[in-house]
Amino acid sequence: MVRLIKQYLRRCTVPGADAASPLAPVADAALAMARTPSHAPDPPSRPALEIVLTDAPRPVDTAVISNALDRFNIDITGIDDRRPLAVLVRAPGTRRILGGLTGRTSLGLLFIDLFHLPPQLRGSGLGSEILRRAEEEGRARGCRAAVLYTISFQAPGFYERNGWRRMGEVPCLPAGTSRVFMTKEF
Repeated sequence: MVRLIKQYLRRCTVPGADAASPLAPVADAALAMARTPSHAPDPPSRPALEIVLTDAPRPVDTAVISNALDRFNIDITGIDDRRPLAVLVRAPGTRRILGGLTGRTSLGLLFIDLFHLPPQLRGSGLGSEILRRAEEEGRARGCRAAVLYTISFQAPGFYERNGWRRMGEVPCLPAGTSRVFMTKEF
């Protein structure tokens, strides 16, 4: 480093210039800095972190992440409106859940996460009624729009018939299939 500074200073000085040259103080300071060992503080040490990859996260672990992200969002926006939402279809008598829709509302959006009806319950208008009720609840909670994704072999046509529009598609497996991202404004 000292050698490089000296080479640079030789190129910048006028031959025959004396120590009173305007570059002399700069040269002295640069050389002094180059000769002085660095006294930058060492970064604080912290215990080694463990990164765990799992296909079976514990609900408590997922809750830690979800709650921390919710807290971050609330701190930034001042809005604490995240709530789960479900529209369920129960069997008469047994009250066993046969299908339905799950999602959530947050920051003015209705998110539809899962929607399933068994084949014997499709084609009767039940699916449209479930979707309508979820959208109605989203509006009641102050949502301005809704978002979801489906797969090209699942139900994009169903959602389009119910007023949803495609925002984009991402190819996935099997070949020729895509995730279809959709939205509906209220």
